[in-house]
Amino acid sequence: MSAHFRAVSPKPYAGPLRRATLVLAGVAAALCIATPAFAGGIEQLKTFVAQVKTARGDFVQKQVKTGGQANGQSAGAQGGGTATGNFVFSRPGRFVWHYNKPYEQLLQADGKTLYVYDKDLNQVTERALGDALGASPAAILFGSNEIEKSFNLKDAGAQDGVEKVELTPKANDTQFERIIIGFRQGTLDTMELRDVFGNVTMLTFANIQRNPALDSNTFRFTPPKGADVVKG
Repeated sequence: MSAHFRAVSPKPYAGPLRRATLVLAGVAAALCIATPAFAGGIEQLKTFVAQVKTARGDFVQKQVKTGGQANGQSAGAQGGGTATGNFVFSRPGRFVWHYNKPYEQLLQADGKTLYVYDKDLNQVTERALGDALGASPAAILFGSNEIEKSFNLKDAGAQDGVEKVELTPKANDTQFERIIIGFRQGTLDTMELRDVFGNVTMLTFANIQRNPALDSNTFRFTPPKGADVVKG
């Protein structure tokens, strides 16, 4: 697996959510940023990347379409679902992305290594962070500020007061076809993930703290007692 996160779960309905975890994986900030009034999506994205170094908040992740979905058929009928959780990050490369419902799962990185912990399995998957980020949503939210090295940017217009920017990966070795980020008056509002398999996942963000002071141990991961550790 390159350029994305993968997680495991024993829950049979969790497959679509698992693909969205690649966000993480999918992953991560409805952040108030100082942008000029009526700035377009690209300008607001660049301001966000330049100004927001740390953040914490909550998210809702919803599978809105699954690959092969017939016209008029809902994602729910295809086994889609909704997950909720919270996150904290310090760019570049340090973050905690925690799913609370419908099952508990943790994605955590310390700048060098990505750890994915599935509580139900009591299993930790460990791999080098550089291989996991790639041209993924996580690279946008948690990576460096050199977004245009990995993505082509295009303003995608406004809808219901949200200015959108479309990001298309330059690399061919990523499962993401495009990512659409929405900003509402300088606040990162939504992230829509479209992958090459036809799946569409929507992330919405709330309760954001911008540039909070973080403890030095925030991103230090210790495997839970008795957990199996698998090198990814």
